[in-house]
Order: sequence, then C-alpha cells, then structure tokens
Amino acid sequence: MITMLTGTIGALSAAPVRALTPYVYTPSSQELEGAGVGIGRTAAQLLRLGQPEEAASLAALAVRLQPNDERLWSVLAEAQLRSDQLKAAAGSLAKAKALKPGKAGLWFAEASIALRDERPGDAISLLDEGLRLDPKNAGAYFDLGNAHVMQSDLRKALKSFEQATTIKPSFWEALNNQALVLFEMGNTPEAIKRWRSVLSIKRNPEPMLALAAALNQQSPGDAESLELARKALSEDPNYVLPGHQENQLWGPKLRQATDVLLTTPSLRGAVERAEANADPKSAE
Repeated sequence: MITMLTGTIGALSAAPVRALTPYVYTPSSQELEGAGVGIGRTAAQLLRLGQPEEAASLAALAVRLQPNDERLWSVLAEAQLRSDQLKAAAGSLAKAKALKPGKAGLWFAEASIALRDERPGDAISLLDEGLRLDPKNAGAYFDLGNAHVMQSDLRKALKSFEQATTIKPSFWEALNNQALVLFEMGNTPEAIKRWRSVLSIKRNPEPMLALAAALNQQSPGDAESLELARKALSEDPNYVLPGHQENQLWGPKLRQATDVLLTTPSLRGAVERAEANADPKSAE
C-alpha cells in the first residue's frame, strides 16, 4: 500500500557536503544525484511528521535532480496523495512503475489511488497484478475486498478479507469487514461472532457500534448492545452520522439496523452528545 512506499528511502545515503571556494560552481552529475537522494530522504521524514505539502515540494526537486530513482518518485507520489493531488500522484507512480515495473508496492499504491478516486474496477486490475508479484500481502487483499464491496460483489469481498486474515490473523480491520459483509448477506449470527473476535483483538468503536446494532436487531433493547453503543459513540461520535457510516463501507442493512438502535429512548443523551461533537466533513 502507499503508506509503505517511504520505507525504501531510509536506506539511501547522501554524498558528503564539501566547502566551496568563492567562484561560480557547477556540480557534477554524481553530486546532483547525491543531493537528490538527500532531499528525498528529507521529504520522507516530512511525510512521517505529517507535512505532505512540504514533502511534495522537496520530493519534486529530488526527482528533477535524480529522475531515474523510482524510490524518489514513490515518495513524491505518496506526498501528492496525502495532499489530495490524485492526478499528480498517479502520474508520479506511472514514472516509478516505468522505472521498476516488477515492484509490487507500486501496483498496490496505484490501486489505492484508484480506490480513492472511486474506480474499483481499475483498482482490482492493479491489485491482481501486484498480488501476482507479492501474493502474501495482507493489505493488498484488504484493499481488494474493499474494491469488491464498492462493486457490490459481497462473496468476492468476503473471500478477499478472509485471505487477508489468513496471512495476518491479527488484521482486525479485515476481520471487521468480514463481519460487515456477512451482515449484509443475512448471516447475522456469524457476523456477531466475528465482531466479537475483532473486539478481542482491538476495542475499536466501529466494531463496537456494529455489534451493538446486530445484537439490538436480534433482541431489541439488549443491555449489552446499549452499553456498546454508548461507549462507541463517546469514543468516535462521527459514527452517529449515516454519511460517515456509508463512507466506511457500511451497507444499507447495517445502517438501517444502526438507525433503529440509535432511536432507542435510553440512548437519547448519548446520541445527542455524539451529534454535537461529530465532524460533518466525515460524512462528505
């Protein structure tokens, strides 16, 4: 995935800086290459510090100095992606892939852009090629599952999410998405079982609220479901917004079940606090 691309930059080493005599100096090609690597490393550090715009500016300079290093193009692509420059990021990744087409991470990164751009068909093709090169990448199977969900192909989505947890059993996000898909397919008991497994790995508000909705559907007013809902909304009030739920790929059945749960009179206070604290942008 694209968040993995900066890892290669740390292995690069810059040429030593030398004192210059006071005359017009033209650096050699070798020195320019060293400068490009050093600037690229700084760009990667800025990404890790959460400064993608600054990182993009430096990475753009780095690739001008050293245009044949796919790692620098990868850093530039990630910086552009994090700055919401999807078209520019796609162009940078195309340059990186042209330099090193056998690098699976570049295919996965381009698939991430396609998913962000709501092009699941393109993402699937890119992920399939990346998985041919790196068939044990759990994150790629997770993205593949999300692409299938976007195409409403729930059986393929479930298979992809299950492949992700086969490779990485602690991958709670993939296990959570298995439950999301199973609930939409009408297999509520198995969905509940998997959400409980998720919470044994990670007490995250998303599976908490999803499990609460499923339990409440089976037994309206269930005490456990009400307690889970209160805790989930206090930890992440954005989940009170149907738009946010949809952005997280919650299907219509789960959103409807959650709506029923959140109209429970005893949850009124928790729901009102969540609505007051939720970020409307998360539902856009």
